[in-house]
Amino acid sequence: MIFNSFTFLAFFAVVLALHNLPLPWRWKKINLIGASYLFYAAWNPPFVILLWMSTITDWFVARRVDVATSQWNRRGWLGASLAVNLGLLGFFKYGTFLLDNWVALLGSLGIPFTAARPDIILPVGISFYTFQTLSYTLDIYFRRARPCNSFVDFALYVTFFPQLVAGPIVRSSQFLPQCSEPRGASIPNIAWGMMLLVIGLFQKVVVADGLLAPTVEWVYDGSWSPDTWSAWCGTLAFAGQILCDFSGYSSCAIGVAMCLGFRIPDNFRAPYAAIGFADFWRRWHISLSSWLRDYLYIPLGGNRRGARRTHVNLMLTMLIGGLWHGASWTFVFWGGLHGLYLVAERILRRVFASRVGPVGPPMRFVLMIVTFVLVCFTWVFFRAKTFENSFVVFAAMLGTTLDNARPLISTLNSWIVLLTVAAIVASHWLLRDTSLEQIVERLPWWLTALAIALMTMFIFTMPGEDRAFIYFQF
Repeated sequence: MIFNSFTFLAFFAVVLALHNLPLPWRWKKINLIGASYLFYAAWNPPFVILLWMSTITDWFVARRVDVATSQWNRRGWLGASLAVNLGLLGFFKYGTFLLDNWVALLGSLGIPFTAARPDIILPVGISFYTFQTLSYTLDIYFRRARPCNSFVDFALYVTFFPQLVAGPIVRSSQFLPQCSEPRGASIPNIAWGMMLLVIGLFQKVVVADGLLAPTVEWVYDGSWSPDTWSAWCGTLAFAGQILCDFSGYSSCAIGVAMCLGFRIPDNFRAPYAAIGFADFWRRWHISLSSWLRDYLYIPLGGNRRGARRTHVNLMLTMLIGGLWHGASWTFVFWGGLHGLYLVAERILRRVFASRVGPVGPPMRFVLMIVTFVLVCFTWVFFRAKTFENSFVVFAAMLGTTLDNARPLISTLNSWIVLLTVAAIVASHWLLRDTSLEQIVERLPWWLTALAIALMTMFIFTMPGEDRAFIYFQF
């Protein structure tokens, strides 16, 4: 069940109606838990068992960590949580990847080995809810929080369906306090939530799937090598597609949660207006980048142990962040490129900090464009299915094409991509230091209503293929 389906709209209408019945708050939470399990079971019912395992493990382990009197016991219980959660994640997401690399390693050593390929299905959203439950146990281990007193509240925290399968990754400190008292959305909140749902679906259905996805697939999934223009068009299209696809899901999740009276954090803040890569990761997939910062980068030492150790910590964090996205070396390479960008940025800032004065708006705009272009180069490795394909596209973007390279993009589609991506980047520049809420407050109500009406019309009339959200595969 996906947001861009009539099935979800019917499901959500029933959930919203039940949530607004005059029932005790505990029963409303139980209804939401049941709805969340139904929402998840729509993909593959047996995988609900994995949700139960994560819920029960971290509920029990967190309480044991809290009452343990010795550091040895605390670490032991934390290790149990890590073993269960990361063990499930490792088996389902990385089992085949590890086996393939083991076979390749033995082959490189001259040891022939053939293994039966396991038929492992990746449970949707396992990376998201695994990190979410782990953050709860880790917060208690680091004494940032106390265990939840209500199993119903904790089960709702783990399974809350708006952000269950593709985030944002919500911290327990952000969600559990909202469970203590009855949550009901006012008419303005429901209206704003519905507006976010429409905006998110517009980003997904119209922009990502309708305008940009065909160009991406022609370049990255076709049998012909792209020329330089096609490689740039395909990569720019993917930069827009991945943003609108994932940001669209996050907007839908935030909007649906708001209609139910809950608030979950923003996951994107105009990332293509970032000036530098530290700024980019403060704006892109905020819930993951902050998770990696708080539970990996800082525990590794952060920037407290000198420049060299800081650079190592940055590289390790980004490499693991890349691997989190998928069981492929191309994702690790993508994370590594971002790690190198962050290291280079720190070095350049240290070298030029005392030599360069305040940067004015024109130069800030130039730095934003440079950041965006360099981010686009990394998207090549995120989208390409193999290193061979990624290096072909990457080389074509630099002007080096293969003998069988050919134009893959029509003039019309080139203009569609360029105008769409330019509009995305320009809107991010305008939203860089403000928010959508502030802009809507300044607009006349009729203009906002007209914009939402047009978006709704385009959502229902957009031709083309329905595609799942990209981050479902992570």
